[in-house]
Formats: sequence, structure tokens, C-alpha cells
Amino acid sequence: MPSFADPFSGNVNKKMTNEELAQALRLDIAGELEAISQYEAHILATDDPLAKAVLSEIRDEEKAHMGELITLMRHLDPKEKEHFESGAEEVEEMIEKLERAKKAPKKAK
Repeated sequence: MPSFADPFSGNVNKKMTNEELAQALRLDIAGELEAISQYEAHILATDDPLAKAVLSEIRDEEKAHMGELITLMRHLDPKEKEHFESGAEEVEEMIEKLERAKKAPKKAK
């Protein structure tokens, strides 16, 4: 449930370390993912072209926010950056393996 009624809900009573800020950004990223999912559900639930267009644009802005937050988190937490890069490498290897398998000649049975 939103805490809009409390104007101080987002205040932090101290300066955060980079590690603490990175942790807070994880929650912000989760919020962006939730918003993306909600907008996508709304897009799928309507046939109105204008509503689809507006909601699609807003959804895509949330995706951009997510990218900005992830990039900032990678800057604040170098170990996090290493994990992201390791995960990206694993997926790229899987993509290459699947592409090679698609190009390989089929064996006769």
C-alpha cells in the first residue's frame, strides 16, 4: 500500500554508505519491476489504442529507470558489477552454444 500520506516516509536520517545506498537501490529496482508488470497488465487488458500507446510509453520509461538504477548500483558496488558481468557472460555463452547448435548440420537417423 502506498505511503503517500506520510510526507516523511522516504526520508533517511543519516548519510548512507555506498553499500547501504546499493541496498536501497535494490528496493527501488523492485519497485520499477513491479510498475513495469502493472503497466503491461493494463496494456493487455485494454483494446483502446490511445491507452495502449500511453501505457506502453510509461512502461518503457520505467524500464529506462531500471537501467539507470542498475548502472548506478554497479558504480556504487564493484562486487555487484562483477556478479552482473559474470551472469551476462554465462548467458552470452548459452546464446552462442544455441546458435552453433542451430547452424550445425542435422545428423541422419
